[in-house]
Amino acid sequence: MSEPVLAVAGLTRSFTQGDVTIDVLRGVDLSIKPGEIVALLGPSGAGKSTLLQAVGLLEGGFGGSIRIAGEEAAHLGGDERTRLRREALGFVYQFHHLLPDFDARENVVLPQLIRGASRAEADARADELLGHLGLSARLDHRPSKLSGGEQQRVAVARALANRPPLVLADEPTGNLDEATAEKVFTAFLDLVRAEGSSALVATHNERLARRMDRVVRLHEGKLEAA
Repeated sequence: MSEPVLAVAGLTRSFTQGDVTIDVLRGVDLSIKPGEIVALLGPSGAGKSTLLQAVGLLEGGFGGSIRIAGEEAAHLGGDERTRLRREALGFVYQFHHLLPDFDARENVVLPQLIRGASRAEADARADELLGHLGLSARLDHRPSKLSGGEQQRVAVARALANRPPLVLADEPTGNLDEATAEKVFTAFLDLVRAEGSSALVATHNERLARRMDRVVRLHEGKLEAA
């Protein structure tokens, strides 16, 4: 049996406001298999983003174990956390966060160059991914010349550019109208499955969640099957 792409055990996170301590994550356990796409449901404020930040190694202050692609990550130093993020993770956020001075192709090329790919390899990979997402005619357009849905598809391509074992998506269609969200989410699912990656997708949209392989719900700081 293949080792999980993500294995989280006993994950905790607390915040202090004045004299009050708020336990946001209270012993979260989660395992994601290779190629599995998991929906993370929960209302606003339930801690979905906090959980993704922990798994994405974006903040410290967490307790418990986080294994990503077989490597224990919870106690890595800053440089090693950066390396593991670069090698094993892709990120899609509610807002695309594209670089405004670079065109669609360049936004997908840059993370590959940072990882050490040649420009020719990076260009070919970017063209492949953006073509899969229906953006072949928009490669040289900057974000300001793209629609909201197109911008988010570029963000999806960027997340998959380095072939990460795990993609983390935080409300990836939350900033789009319903029709556009449906198209972008379908493109996201198709590409993640075509690439063979796993994904953890935080959403409050029950309908979109049911299109994934499995649904878990964050409730009172712990995960429950939904």
